Amino acid sequence: MYKLLITYILFIVSGISLAQEKILPQIIDQPTNVDPAEYFGIESIAPDSILSLDSIEVDSATATVIEAPIDYNAEDSIVVSFDGQKVYLYNNSMVTYQSIELKAYYIELDLETKEVFAEGFTDTTGAVIGAPEFKDGQEEFKSKTLRYNFETQKGLITDVVTEQGEGTIHGEITKKISGDTFLMKNGKYSTCDADHPHFYLHLTKAKVISNDKTITGPAWLVLEDFPIYFPVLPFGYFPNSTTYSSGVLIPSYGEEENRGFFLREGGYYWAAGEYFDLAVRGDIYSKGSWATKLHTNYKLKYKFSGNFDFRYAVNKYGEKEFTDVFTRTPQFQVTWSHSQDAKANPNRTFSASVNFSTSGYDKMNSLSAQNYLRTQKSSSISYTKRWENSPFSMSANMRHSQNSTDTTISLSLPEMTFTMQKIYPFKKKKRVGKIKWYEKFGFNYSGNFRNSITSKESELLEKSLITDWKNGIKHNIPISLPNFNLFKYINVSPSFGYNEKWYFSSLNQTYDPENEYYDPIRREYNNVRTDTVRGLKRIYSYNYSLSASTNIYGMYKPKSKNSRIDGIRHKMTPSLSFSYNPDFGKEKYGYWQTVQVDSTGHVEEYDVFTGGIYGGAPSRGASGAISLNVTNNLEMKVLDMKDTTDTAADSNTELKYKKVKILDNLSFGTSYNLIADSLNLSPINIRGRTTIKGVSINFGTTLNPYATDSLGRIIHKYMWSQSSGLAKLGRLTRANLSFGMSFKSKKGEKESEENRQAVEEEQLLPGDYSNYVDFNIPWDIRFNYNFNYSRTNPYEKGRFTQTLSLNGSASLTKNIRLSMNTNYDIMAGEFSFTTLNITRDLHCWQMSFNFVPFGYMKSYSFTINAKSTLLKDLKLDKRRSYYDKF
Repeated sequence: MYKLLITYILFIVSGISLAQEKILPQIIDQPTNVDPAEYFGIESIAPDSILSLDSIEVDSATATVIEAPIDYNAEDSIVVSFDGQKVYLYNNSMVTYQSIELKAYYIELDLETKEVFAEGFTDTTGAVIGAPEFKDGQEEFKSKTLRYNFETQKGLITDVVTEQGEGTIHGEITKKISGDTFLMKNGKYSTCDADHPHFYLHLTKAKVISNDKTITGPAWLVLEDFPIYFPVLPFGYFPNSTTYSSGVLIPSYGEEENRGFFLREGGYYWAAGEYFDLAVRGDIYSKGSWATKLHTNYKLKYKFSGNFDFRYAVNKYGEKEFTDVFTRTPQFQVTWSHSQDAKANPNRTFSASVNFSTSGYDKMNSLSAQNYLRTQKSSSISYTKRWENSPFSMSANMRHSQNSTDTTISLSLPEMTFTMQKIYPFKKKKRVGKIKWYEKFGFNYSGNFRNSITSKESELLEKSLITDWKNGIKHNIPISLPNFNLFKYINVSPSFGYNEKWYFSSLNQTYDPENEYYDPIRREYNNVRTDTVRGLKRIYSYNYSLSASTNIYGMYKPKSKNSRIDGIRHKMTPSLSFSYNPDFGKEKYGYWQTVQVDSTGHVEEYDVFTGGIYGGAPSRGASGAISLNVTNNLEMKVLDMKDTTDTAADSNTELKYKKVKILDNLSFGTSYNLIADSLNLSPINIRGRTTIKGVSINFGTTLNPYATDSLGRIIHKYMWSQSSGLAKLGRLTRANLSFGMSFKSKKGEKESEENRQAVEEEQLLPGDYSNYVDFNIPWDIRFNYNFNYSRTNPYEKGRFTQTLSLNGSASLTKNIRLSMNTNYDIMAGEFSFTTLNITRDLHCWQMSFNFVPFGYMKSYSFTINAKSTLLKDLKLDKRRSYYDKF
């Protein structure tokens, strides 16, 4: 009875779908999960959805066993066959079964065979609408037609397009033989994501295992629809796994004039696990040079991460038979980067940034101009500790710096610093009333221990830890005293500072008339013998200072009502300070000693702590200096002509003004030593900065107020009394001027789009707009000029330096970009390092041309390669290395 009732209902539904177009939407619009018994008023039908057809009772001989409901819907119409075993879906159709989801314009569902057929609709223009889209978990693909069996998970697909890893696979005829395996004939494999790939590997046959691998039979490259049959690949293997795995690293090949043919960066990658990996690479050259490289990345989630590199290279130049021109130079480099997760421990941190190598490594092994030109390197390994709810913290560091030009290397192993933030011992914890003056007393502390050495790279291992390494401890206790206002407008700030240095050795000099010694202090040979005395020695010093500053404003208002200038404001900030340092050269301190230096009995003073890691002893003689500095800022408010023009028609509109800076900063500074017996006034420093039409200009000069004798030595006579004109202000000893400008196009992609629309709408040009080049693409160019002058001796010629740097970029088209960088020494009349770079975006490919036209690094390289890292070896590379110029 139930079977006959259901059949009758399906017959009525199908009849209404075909004959009653106006009634059809009322039936189709019902949700797919509506209970048909409730909808049709039949109480005896099963409670499951009519679209979940596994619940319908049928004859046991023809029972359809489906593990889960099959849900479906369509936008236009749903037609069910008379026997209820086939369903036809039209327009934006969708069928879901477990994790499987199928979308298409037309879908035919056979419940008896558990098969589904889907295809798109081809309109009058030939475009396909609603092509089948299949999704099963992470597996997705598009096709022209699809026939699929839910039970066996097998299917037949035409013109399939699916993404596998970084690549895209197109298949003419594809057979799905299991849930994740496809067999394909006449396929295409490409990393180009265009509907019609610009390049691909033509696969005669292939087996694709989703998210795992693709194995192909004979294949050849097709570039812009042009087949390249030679060489034919007999088979291929493309990994599609979403997880990384171990494997061989394919080397790059080429030739250098001096080292010969080479294979570079070949090796093996080991995917050790989720915590670290390891890559071992190597280089080999036909003339005997070789290199080995080790790289590892490591990470512990929520704790730390980093990477480590070790590289060792042996470069051979020349022939062994000719020992005068044959060289063999082993070089190495170590880099290490380590960072701690911010959430791991807020009070303890450990970090490392290490870049250490032998001086010649970059010169002989770098593959980029940037590394080749680098002469300075530094490293730091740091550990910091902060104590909660306290002002104390501590840090321990190991530092390194080196200069590859002169092979000088400096090491600090270790360097430890203990600090205490400023505390106010007299400040009340619970505030009652205003702050008392004595509550403003505060001080902080910092202590530093350092053990370091500076040496030539080749001599470092020969140095003695006791005699050659410098070490010491430094204490610094600045004390801030209460500041106050004088005459309401002048802010006065007194301060006191105490410093102490501990050294573990000092110098003792004696006169030895029988022998000569090299004196590193005087840089000459004489009869003075210098001995190092071991033992703890302390140097303490202190100073007082008092500073006062205020702001003075001046305003000028034009009298004319028609003036564009609303006003000019001048802000002057004078500051005056006094500092006093006692005479620590007195005998009671023991910092300075005397020694006879020649047979005449001439005696000189020397600092027993010369060469100390924190410097020597405080200077001899007391110092009471008054320092003066005046800073000026000048700006004006002018009428905004642009805004005024826009609103000129409205007489009631308030005029708008804008601020313009005339001088960002113009400062004068000098000091006068009240205690010195001569040359009390220090040089006058003048610094300034301004902006004109967006161009930032910096300038400065130094004037020495004292004259010189005939040998150029400074004497205690002011230039004011010795010269005339502007020279009365002082001798010009230094001057500098620098400014830079940048230009860029005002038109950009917005204008390009407007041009495109105008051309296409008004048909201004024949053919398609894409065939024309639009030059409304941003470009920019920048240059900087630097001028420096110095002349300490008026009887010698001054030294000038002038340099001009120029760099910029331009997009000749949307995909072609040109960039250049050069520096020109105007005084020498020659260019320094210059580069020219051209890049071309070819969608799935890229082209680059790098050119160094002259100089020691004269070279060029031209490369066309696929963008995908999976096909990084698919490239054309032509280069001439600067190594060929050795």
